Amino acid sequence: MHHPLIVITGPTASGKTGRAVELARLLDAEIISGDSRQVYRGMDLGTGKDLEEYGDVPYHLIDICPAGYKYSLFEYLRDYQTAFDDITARGKQAILCGGTGMYVETVLKGIQLPPVPQNEKLRASLADKSLDELTAMLRTMKTLRNNSDIDTPKRAIRAIEICTYYHEHPDLKLATEPHPLDDAIVIGVSIDREARRQRISQRLDARLEAGMVDEVRRLIEGGVDPEDLIYYGLEYKFITRHVIGQLTWQEMHDQLEIAIHQFAKRQMTWFRGMERRGTPIHWLPYDMPADEFTANVLKLIQQ
Repeated sequence: MHHPLIVITGPTASGKTGRAVELARLLDAEIISGDSRQVYRGMDLGTGKDLEEYGDVPYHLIDICPAGYKYSLFEYLRDYQTAFDDITARGKQAILCGGTGMYVETVLKGIQLPPVPQNEKLRASLADKSLDELTAMLRTMKTLRNNSDIDTPKRAIRAIEICTYYHEHPDLKLATEPHPLDDAIVIGVSIDREARRQRISQRLDARLEAGMVDEVRRLIEGGVDPEDLIYYGLEYKFITRHVIGQLTWQEMHDQLEIAIHQFAKRQMTWFRGMERRGTPIHWLPYDMPADEFTANVLKLIQQ
């Protein structure tokens, strides 16, 4: 009954982690996180690590980088592969659990991103260009899907460096082509909009009560640049702006709540896009009893 990969995904506050842990216990499996912010140490409440939920279930790709670092999709794919190979080499089942659609979909598409060395000559030639000029250059080289490539000149130069390298090594293009995993099973935890909104609001209040503002304060006092925290978005963006005096507590709370609701909506848009792009997702309701949920997943695995 061993499957190369089982994926548990869904929007924020749908209860994915608990479902993945129940399943992992049943299958003697290990969990690989598919969350772009849980990789950072010390960012616990704001990223919803809920580490106490795992109990004795081994997990991977959580707490692997210092806060303030900017972890990339390339690094994620490399680290994911290492974790997956390690788990399967020991004869265990891997469960990928997380709501970062881009990470989950790239893994399922079997895309590899070869390492790109630094090009000092190119870097020197771009060093005095403005972010606008670099962005315009990048636009001629690739479709800009999100703004993470172009939020600083350093990142834009790195993106140009990568595009240039691929252009000069067309053989590498093959490695970056999708080789979809044909035997992965993808389970989505579905939750209706009203229940999702309620759970998001309850969870936000619980985390604020548990000390989320202090967590951000500690990170800043520990030397993390507030700008780097704002870069992570959502909780870190709004709470940092409150801590440095740009927002009152109430403004922070209300704007953050709206932002999380919008984020959950974007996640659902991504998952629907995944289905359109050819990834079948088996949706199971968030409030299904645990034994029923795992029985449904087992049925899918046995098919």
